[in-house]
Amino acid sequence: MSDANDLLALLQRPLEPTFLPKDDGKTVIDLPDEFLTDRYRPIGAELQSRFSSDAEQRIPVRQVTTPDLSFANGIERRGAFSLFIPKHREAATALINLFLQQPDVPTLMSVATYCRDRLNAVLFQYSLAVAVQHREDTKNVNIPSIVSLFPDQFVDPTVFPKLREEGSVVQQENRMVIDIKPNYTASDREDEQRMAYFREDIGVNMHHWHWHLVYPGDGPDEIVRKDRRGELFYYMHSQLIGRYNIDRFCARLKKVRHLTNLREPVPEAYFPKMIRSSNNRSYPARAANSTLQDIDRVDNNTVVAVGDLERWRDRIHEAIDQGFVLDTAGNRIPLDEQRGIDLLGDIVEASSLTPNRDLYGSLHNMGHNVISYIHDPDYRYLEDYGVMGDVTTAMRDPIFYRWHGMIDALFRRHKERLTPYSAQQLGNPGVTVSSVGVQLSRPNTPANVLLTFWQRSQVDLAAGLDFGPQGNVFASFTHLQHAPFSFRVEVNNESGATRQGTLRIWLAPKVDERGTALSFREQRLYFIEMDSSTVTLNPGMNTIVRRSDQSSVTIPYERTFRAIGTKSTPTQTDQLAQFRFCGCGWPQHMLVPKGSPEGVQFDLFAMVSDYAEDSVTQDVDANAPCNDSHSFCGLRDKKYPDRRAMGYPFDRRTADTVRTLDDFVTPNANMKSATIQVKFNNTVIART
Repeated sequence: MSDANDLLALLQRPLEPTFLPKDDGKTVIDLPDEFLTDRYRPIGAELQSRFSSDAEQRIPVRQVTTPDLSFANGIERRGAFSLFIPKHREAATALINLFLQQPDVPTLMSVATYCRDRLNAVLFQYSLAVAVQHREDTKNVNIPSIVSLFPDQFVDPTVFPKLREEGSVVQQENRMVIDIKPNYTASDREDEQRMAYFREDIGVNMHHWHWHLVYPGDGPDEIVRKDRRGELFYYMHSQLIGRYNIDRFCARLKKVRHLTNLREPVPEAYFPKMIRSSNNRSYPARAANSTLQDIDRVDNNTVVAVGDLERWRDRIHEAIDQGFVLDTAGNRIPLDEQRGIDLLGDIVEASSLTPNRDLYGSLHNMGHNVISYIHDPDYRYLEDYGVMGDVTTAMRDPIFYRWHGMIDALFRRHKERLTPYSAQQLGNPGVTVSSVGVQLSRPNTPANVLLTFWQRSQVDLAAGLDFGPQGNVFASFTHLQHAPFSFRVEVNNESGATRQGTLRIWLAPKVDERGTALSFREQRLYFIEMDSSTVTLNPGMNTIVRRSDQSSVTIPYERTFRAIGTKSTPTQTDQLAQFRFCGCGWPQHMLVPKGSPEGVQFDLFAMVSDYAEDSVTQDVDANAPCNDSHSFCGLRDKKYPDRRAMGYPFDRRTADTVRTLDDFVTPNANMKSATIQVKFNNTVIART
């Protein structure tokens, strides 16, 4: 009888044949001869006995009727796979459906084993991961970190020969950690390189991949149709753009210029220095001042013109200005306060939930394709897509933020049409926030000053080094980090009875890259959510302390870089619960903007909103795993846990008389702001 966790063996070393040992050589999958591919079937018995002699665990795979895999014809096993390419998305949908339809875990194990050596490795991994997290009998299986499975999509390839050499020559207990040098894609002569620490951060790119794994745009309806999915697509990406712009200000760079003119040359170049392990081809570069071209790719049937993108964008603009969209029957669906932004998210992406793909097209996805094939639009040079064609690599490219800046402006156009929040919608009678601040966790440190620095951490890449050494092989990488701190909020409950509220904490820059003060109209676009939590207010004064590692936006380092293999899985019940499928969330080490050595000033904002208007009626276990990063990722199999619009209270325009944050805060006793400073220390500290 197969255990659900046996499925994890199928995820390791994606390009190796299934019969090779897993889990540091301790686990072997026993295949029926019929499951071997044509290359290995004639010598199957000899192979399986040769590689299984030291196995401590054997996973039997029973014979089943082999499935028809013709839906994946034309997608090479060792070729590129992208969720932005319609043909590839359709194949993933079919494979997810196949995995979901299996009646039990042993049958799923058998069908997945048969598929593994016959399908594109990324297609297989993605589809199995989506199916595993949505089946009732497998949803507690611990999907490993993608960086451990496909390190080529995250890591400078110059380290791989060193890792293989170290792993092949040196015994595991004596192996050195191989260092991944930061800033390997360009020199300091390129201004955009000041943002490389953000764009090429492994955790940031893994977050983007994992979000799209949790919220696939196509697939069975029960998987795609999640609560407020379209709105969350808008909000998560909008927050990414806000965070990126804030860090640009810290680096003395202008805000991102939106990619609105699709006909002008793109000045930003990008040379990714990455190699796809599946076919040993490099991710293509984009030279400076390249121009977007019509795409006609015979290799994957992708045909889209630049004019299509312009037409879809203009139709969405028109729908926003008119206040409604049209479905395929010509019926008007209003873009109202309740569902408008959710509907727009489905249309702009466009997910399978879009009400009219023929009219509004697939702006977001096809824009990624047009950009990613800018170097070879008609397959003349037999080149694959660039980094913008893959959710694991897209955020590395400066043009990602220009494209998503344009996408975000579409959503903002709708938000600007909504009526400003009323005093009643913003207020919370009987609740007064008297102060808000931050304090480092170390003793004798000044209040309202946060510190950032570089940290060197390690990640085990052995599970992704196909045909490489057994055992752990570690690489170290340098990333931004902040000193631990706490938010401290003083709240007076004047009602005389215990009540609940929602504490919302936000951060925004005071000035732009030149040190010029931002008007509230501008600043409102750069507020980033730091934390949201339900609080209990006793009568009188309450002191609420929230540690930075409790943020509703982030997940800890240990979950971002979760390892793979039986030795990495906890056995104790409480630890195992925390180890479950919890990889969706912004990385904790990127919670705080970088700041600068001399210090950058920010506005810290806190409000306690009316819980009666916030709460969502549903059964939620407060101690359940994966609930801690709900701001970006929602709750698994539940409704989004906040009835307010995502981005509240900064998602709508304000009256013209509100020119500063103080103008916004002063009339509302349940709000408070304070000035804090973020100082950056240019030193590298090793993770302990």
